[in-house]
Amino acid sequence: MAFEELKEQVWQANMGLVEAGLVLLTWGNASGADRDAGVMAIKPSGVDYENMRPDDMVVLSLKDGEVVEGTLRPSSDTPTHLSLYQSFEAIGSIVHTHSTYATSWAQAGREIPCMGTTHADNFYGAIPVTRDLTEAEIRGEYEKNTGRVIVERFSNGEPSVESVPAVLVPGHGPFAWGPSPMKAVENAIVLEEVARMALLAHSVNPNAQPLSQTLLDKHFLRKHGAGAYYGQTTKQ
Repeated sequence: MAFEELKEQVWQANMGLVEAGLVLLTWGNASGADRDAGVMAIKPSGVDYENMRPDDMVVLSLKDGEVVEGTLRPSSDTPTHLSLYQSFEAIGSIVHTHSTYATSWAQAGREIPCMGTTHADNFYGAIPVTRDLTEAEIRGEYEKNTGRVIVERFSNGEPSVESVPAVLVPGHGPFAWGPSPMKAVENAIVLEEVARMALLAHSVNPNAQPLSQTLLDKHFLRKHGAGAYYGQTTKQ
């Protein structure tokens, strides 16, 4: 069975990371899921972006991670992606990068506070940080356990994966997601920019405080949810 459309979308998402300046060398990956077909597609491991083509994307079963289509080895981060798909139905695509600013917050082990309305337009509060992996988790199924600590961080629904579609893994880097590959890339782009803005805000004023809840609510909810009014309505 061919999954040409899914592979094309995932390839475009991976190339979008490069175009946005979020990926150097082979430091990153994007995946996408087709839940009706029960599969995910992901970038092959260690392949240069400039040489990569849609047919290089590897298709795997969402149920057990077995390769369904493709001849190359899938990204080493595949078990992390798979854990998120298996745990959260709302996630349709996942992006992982080592982008400079978001990764800096991850390496510092600090959440990215919501300092302004740019952040609030896209994320309903701070970008959370997972707990550190234990030595046993690192020595064991490392990539799968990375997915587990992300799932653990969102397991109580605060925040939800829909309202804050990104997370930082300490010492590692950011993961972002969305309902589609292009939306996941967009969220990764915004994540990097708000990480940069937050760092600059604190460099200008180390005592700067996060956005008030009232302003956070206004900016997030005018773009998301039942009462959203930002943008144009589509005529039937």
